[in-house]
Amino acid sequence: MSDSSDRSLNLNFLKEPVLRKLCEALDKTNSKGWRKLGEMIGNDRRFRVSSDEMEMCSLKVLELEGSPSRVLLRLMGDRGCTLGHLVDLLQTMGHTEALQCVKPPGIQILIQPQSVAIIVGHNLRLSCYAVGKAGVQFQWFKTKEEVHNSSSPDLVISPVQLTDAGFYICRVNCGDSFEFSQWAQVDVLNVATSYGLGSHSLEGRLKVVIQPQGQRLLVGDSLQLECGAVGRPIPRYQWHRNGVPLHFPEASKRRLTIPYLLLEHHGKYRCEICINNERTWTNEVDILVGPRISVQFSGAMECSEDDVFAFGAGVSELILNSNQEPPYATDKVALLIGNLSYRNHPQLKAPMVDVYDLTNLLRQLNFKVVSLLDLTESEMRNAVDEFLLLLHKGVYGLLYYAGHGYENYGNSFMVPVDAPNPYHSANCLCVQSILKLMQEKETGLNVFLLDMCRKRNIHDDTTPNILLRVTANIVFGYATCQDAEAFELSSSGFTNGVFVKFLKKRLLEDEKITVLLDRVAEDMGQFDATKGKQALEIRSSLSERRALTDPVLPGDSSDMALAHNRQWAKAHELPESMSLDFDCGAQIKLGFAAEFSNVLVIYTHIVKKPEDMFFCQAHVTNFSPDLDIDPKEMNRETPEETGIYLLSSSLPQHCLYTRLSSLQKLRDQLGFTVCLQGSFKAMDELVDWTTDVNIGKPLIARLDLYRTMRRNSCLQTCPMPHSPCHSPRAEHLHHHPQGLLSPHCSSPYLDVCEPLQGAVGGSGCVSSTLYDNCFSRYGCTSSDSPGRASIPIETTDDINELQTVFINSLQFHHQ
Repeated sequence: MSDSSDRSLNLNFLKEPVLRKLCEALDKTNSKGWRKLGEMIGNDRRFRVSSDEMEMCSLKVLELEGSPSRVLLRLMGDRGCTLGHLVDLLQTMGHTEALQCVKPPGIQILIQPQSVAIIVGHNLRLSCYAVGKAGVQFQWFKTKEEVHNSSSPDLVISPVQLTDAGFYICRVNCGDSFEFSQWAQVDVLNVATSYGLGSHSLEGRLKVVIQPQGQRLLVGDSLQLECGAVGRPIPRYQWHRNGVPLHFPEASKRRLTIPYLLLEHHGKYRCEICINNERTWTNEVDILVGPRISVQFSGAMECSEDDVFAFGAGVSELILNSNQEPPYATDKVALLIGNLSYRNHPQLKAPMVDVYDLTNLLRQLNFKVVSLLDLTESEMRNAVDEFLLLLHKGVYGLLYYAGHGYENYGNSFMVPVDAPNPYHSANCLCVQSILKLMQEKETGLNVFLLDMCRKRNIHDDTTPNILLRVTANIVFGYATCQDAEAFELSSSGFTNGVFVKFLKKRLLEDEKITVLLDRVAEDMGQFDATKGKQALEIRSSLSERRALTDPVLPGDSSDMALAHNRQWAKAHELPESMSLDFDCGAQIKLGFAAEFSNVLVIYTHIVKKPEDMFFCQAHVTNFSPDLDIDPKEMNRETPEETGIYLLSSSLPQHCLYTRLSSLQKLRDQLGFTVCLQGSFKAMDELVDWTTDVNIGKPLIARLDLYRTMRRNSCLQTCPMPHSPCHSPRAEHLHHHPQGLLSPHCSSPYLDVCEPLQGAVGGSGCVSSTLYDNCFSRYGCTSSDSPGRASIPIETTDDINELQTVFINSLQFHHQ
């Protein structure tokens, strides 16, 4: 049976000999038998069996030749479970015997090619050894191109040149079947001297051959630091500033690039370089960043270059302009929420990419960033509460939201992933209520970037009474105009939404925030796909030149504020990597990475194994049911197979990867089992060793956002007539006069599906156009219902009057 051709086969169509052997393996009364399989599918909504059905399976042991596994597999097949699903579950369980029944061995690659960093002029050797039922043949590829004269297990390039750098893979053929090896990266370093290294083997050696160089730069310049080391496997890099590791993607590469320097980037830099358990450091170099200044004095005065850099470092008090103190923040805090996996509404793609990109950019601007995906209503409210705890006098607070949304009577509402259909204001978070609470903190700057639709919700007649203070530090950047939709690019891959596509190109500029957003609006206006459909709208009461690049000068924070900052820091600490030693003599490295504040990546790597061990692999299993982990996203050979598309380039190679999302749902400490599987040359069967690991509450799980209505300050400022559990039923909605009912939207929500300019053809929904066009990003209710489109906001008391005066006082920018 070919696994690749039969993965889609329903379990009810397995051949009898295969089914009999499989049931014999699962019927054995051990920890990996049919009961364990039943527990595994109990966490999968698609194939879940009830406790009564599991009891029915267990009664089969009382029958002559009865098989509980056969009944369980039939129930799974009735629910659509395929052979591919079963293989994934058995791999997660670590049931080798059952796997051999459904996945017989074909080609086995015994030695995988390893990535290597090598100096120009040395000899390169990549090896791939494999066995099969018959003779095997080899063919090497560089990316997609065949490497000429490379039909042996060893690929040798002598001498290696800069043009030989890249990714290599080997295809192993055996009759009509074939298998590919792992990818191996070859990094070729152009170094004049050989540093005493031989021209042949680099195995087990780690040597720094390129050292970073100190630099003197100005604010706005680009910093590029390069280092390099040789060794096999390819070294891993981590840049540090002033002894603290940097946390953005470029900081884990050989070349560190900061495209727009700020004064805060001044400091001492060095890079930590690792191969397996071997570690070394580059030299530490000084990066001096000076301000771009226009000196204003009443008399003549000379400033040397050293004086300028001394000012940038804070070494001397050089007064450049005594008339006006430059703006600064006492701290910078950002909350980024991306909702895409909606339960009752159309699914989205772009929020994940948008939140990831903005997180990395804001961290370069020294923001403390909390980035969260797919939050329920209570989780969103609790996340906002935690965000508010980090705000105090002079802090720059930024809230970015991407997901479904709407706007009624000048108030914007963010829609959680568990919102019912239809939703009301009681099910959503009001942005203006959050602004009110931020104002009470006496923040220095309040920035709201709302990447959502602003159509009216015809099912929500609530008019929240929110009294906002008149302050000159508020900026709203709406991804689209009032009563309009926002868009994301239609693509099979992962791309930004239209707003962030242009915002990320400008975000690091040292400009007043409203000037920066104006430029983004101009850029968006030139985008043909959304011209006439989506335009950035800016509302601002900003009176000073406040920029996201302003320096941070900590003020006199209270003990409570310091405690909250420490709590934030703990909620973003990764578990420490660990080495696990097994009785067989093998050693496993267990590592961790954060894709978002609530998404953890676990990877396992074989550090060493006994010489007589033929095969060795480590995987993780037995996670808390709170996390609802898909078995298909566990213990994969590439990050992309687990759904790790954004962080993959920063992860070490040759590991098994597991992605744990929704950490905010974790109620207890995170414990799991690491299972080592190995086989020895003198044995045919695999042997298992296990050890239990507990890493506490990682990342955002420490804040217990899962708790229902913990404080809900943002809810208390926005009184609603209906609770989330008692929303009034929506009336039946007829066809929209100007739009089409989107097949991906749950009635009664409508998308205005008109063809974009430049779309092929003259009719049809935007969501069916090609990549270069867009589809309505955030499905929202229409505002064209008769009698509702122009309902005036009645000011029946002083509160509403003050609210209207303040809203009208905001400067309105619209491109």
